[in-house]
Amino acid sequence: MSFSTPPPSSPDGSDPLAVVLGEVLEADAALASAEARKTRALARAGRLAIDVMAGQRASSRAAEMALREVASEIAAAGCLSDRSVQAQIERALTLVDHFPATVDAWEAGALSRAHVQAIVDAGTPLPVDKRAEFDVLAAATAEGLSPGRLRARLATLTERLQPTTITERHRRGREERCVRVVRGENGMSDLIATLPTVLAVGIYDRLTQQSRALIDARDEPGLPVSAGAGDTSSSGSDQSVVSGAAFGIDRIGRGSDERLEGETVGAMEALERDATAATAGAGAGAGAGAGAGAGAGAGAGDVRSTDQVRADILADLLLTAAPDADPTRTDDGPGTLGAIRARVQVVVPALSVLNPERENIDPAELVGHGPIDIDTARRLAETTRVPWDRVLTHPVTGAVLCTDTYQRTAAIDRYLRARDRHCRWPGCTAPAVRCEVDHNLDYALGGKTHVCNLCHFCQRHHTQKQFTRWQVRQLPGGVIEFTSPTGRVYTDHPLPYSPAVRFAREEPPPSGVPVR
Repeated sequence: MSFSTPPPSSPDGSDPLAVVLGEVLEADAALASAEARKTRALARAGRLAIDVMAGQRASSRAAEMALREVASEIAAAGCLSDRSVQAQIERALTLVDHFPATVDAWEAGALSRAHVQAIVDAGTPLPVDKRAEFDVLAAATAEGLSPGRLRARLATLTERLQPTTITERHRRGREERCVRVVRGENGMSDLIATLPTVLAVGIYDRLTQQSRALIDARDEPGLPVSAGAGDTSSSGSDQSVVSGAAFGIDRIGRGSDERLEGETVGAMEALERDATAATAGAGAGAGAGAGAGAGAGAGAGDVRSTDQVRADILADLLLTAAPDADPTRTDDGPGTLGAIRARVQVVVPALSVLNPERENIDPAELVGHGPIDIDTARRLAETTRVPWDRVLTHPVTGAVLCTDTYQRTAAIDRYLRARDRHCRWPGCTAPAVRCEVDHNLDYALGGKTHVCNLCHFCQRHHTQKQFTRWQVRQLPGGVIEFTSPTGRVYTDHPLPYSPAVRFAREEPPPSGVPVR
């Protein structure tokens, strides 16, 4: 490979590009050094937690609580999630203890964060007694390589140092299979499944074959299109329909704003079918029965790409199909796993439903994940059979005033779920439907079972409140006050709903217009 001769430098001997390049490299080195110093500081914080348990016959639970306590202190001071800070501390301990040469090179500015991450990812699976050798070799190998090329070199180096075969490691790797959701933008997220490679490739291949079959079939004449047998818009449906009556719209304007909040169970199948049909332009198939979603729009007007069809088929299969490997089956019929439906917690503002142009002002919300489009929220509300709670909020402050429902349920739980919406621990966003209700002042110590002494904590933070030195008390208005082990005080306010009344600044009249 050859390069053309660079242009001559500026008359004063300083090439502007060379100056900029020098500034970039200098900033990169300073940033790398600062990140390495922070890593060492986080590692020291982790050792403080370990030292708390030194010399004691502490259980793993107590050690975990000590680490959470330290992580929560740092997280609260930095307005971060204690989970992420705990993960940073654990990563820092691994780096400092097992990859010292890499950290030294990082602090010297010779490596970037991406290089360090590549080394840690490749070296962590190695046995502890092999990491020191790997660390020295990896730090030397990284010189002059991009992170992508470094990963390829490190993969070969790792295999040479592994004391076991790939087959043995694969058996252990299967134990780490999982599914997780990574939040994206515009109401979208990534659903990530960690599976054995053969299964993952096989799933992808099957989805590809099915999508190609649909795409090939949509151009064939006479292709039948599913009828809307399951249309939920009919007046005879027993499902909750988002309308003026359902929301109590007649009461809006009497000192409160209204919105609907609740869990929607089993409604995602219809939503997925509607979305598929809308994308394909085949509205007649929007309410088709289970399993027909991916094919509902396979007729004329279907312009979905292969990627889109693959995603639609995956959603259809996962939301509607009953697993074959169901241990609850007692005969040839389906077991109980096939009857389980997806569950999410959704907040639907009444005025935004009636006037979709308001959705940017007061959007619908998938609790724990963020705003969703009002069309999706309306469809969920229309198709779910689970009762919704009507939440009346103050029109200016957005504070929850009260809740009511047409079905007999626990009023306190409805109020708390509407007020809290998620775990109240600083930085936590776990939805309230997956949380536990905590007595801020323990019931055994005289705490009342009342909204002024109750709030939602996820299981992690409920346990942390019980077994660490963090103190929690509730102030008027549902404000939760946290006192950390070092004496710092943090407050968490209930997330207010958007106010129904907004005041605009009055513009001065044009010049020459008399003011009355």
